[in-house]
Amino acid sequence: MANTRKNIVVVVGGYSGEYDVSISTGNAIYSNVDRSKYALYKIVIPRNPKADWYHLTDDNSQIPVDRNDFSVHLSTGEKIQVDLAYISIHGNPGENGVLQGYFDMLGLPYTSCGFYTSALTANKGHCNPVVRSFGIVEVAKSRLLHANHVSAFDADALLREFELPVFVKPASGGSSVATTKVKSREQVAQAVEDAMREDGNGQVLVEEFIAGREFACGVIRDAEGKLHVFPITEVIPHGDSEYFDYNAKYNGSSSKVTPAAVETKVSDRIKDVSAQLYDLLDCRGVVRFDYRYNPKQKQLYFLEVNTIPGQTPESMVPQQARAAGISTADLYHMVIEGALAAASR
Repeated sequence: MANTRKNIVVVVGGYSGEYDVSISTGNAIYSNVDRSKYALYKIVIPRNPKADWYHLTDDNSQIPVDRNDFSVHLSTGEKIQVDLAYISIHGNPGENGVLQGYFDMLGLPYTSCGFYTSALTANKGHCNPVVRSFGIVEVAKSRLLHANHVSAFDADALLREFELPVFVKPASGGSSVATTKVKSREQVAQAVEDAMREDGNGQVLVEEFIAGREFACGVIRDAEGKLHVFPITEVIPHGDSEYFDYNAKYNGSSSKVTPAAVETKVSDRIKDVSAQLYDLLDCRGVVRFDYRYNPKQKQLYFLEVNTIPGQTPESMVPQQARAAGISTADLYHMVIEGALAAASR
């Protein structure tokens, strides 16, 4: 009987500070997808943009990728033609539209949002005004700084515009890499410099601090077109982490409570906004929306969209899926089948 399994390539690595996180996400996907349904291959995009992409075999051999058609020639002489790219690269080039544009040019289906949505949502300074224009959720006050303005940067002027503390972060960064909660004037210049160094486009976002609780909500559209809005997660930093920084995300300095212990009307509000944003931003695949909720103001604030959210079993979206009765493996299958179905329409 002929092998009818689709060739699914899990794309990992990337050029950003989230390289190691991407490897973890990709390994989880690669290990949990049902091999009786899909033929899986792993392709690594190294941290060095000038390095060759390669297929990493199960015995750790490296086989070059032909970038002309994103194919791999095995030692047996077989050419692996990819049916679907499962993008698990956080940051550049997997979450900012670069890889999506490449795959679009090849006519190759992939699991994430399209080129434009990925590019827009990857830059918080560009995405926030768009989300604000929808009029469905509040967005924190912010200012976008460009590299060519930093030489004339005036910390005092900035602090006349914002009250301390403020967050300074790379506009296109993720996983809270090079993000600083600035509490004094003396911290401003270094925080801007750190964020500017990490951001691939030389842009830094200065954002007001919103007191309150932090929540996240995952959303996915399945192969039949049904939208699944998962139970929300509350992120509670502890130890040395005052917010959901890199240490809190990946080194255990936070608790992630799913479903969140919050009033039903707050949970319903977060899920409703997330469902609307998923469609308004033309999202595809599995996406996570992050928020702050100020209990005193009873106000919800949009923080960001994660179009390639972490997908290890310990990550928030898989936790939310399990709370909704969907196993981690089934979540990966939903992502794959949803992308294949969308490509065939």
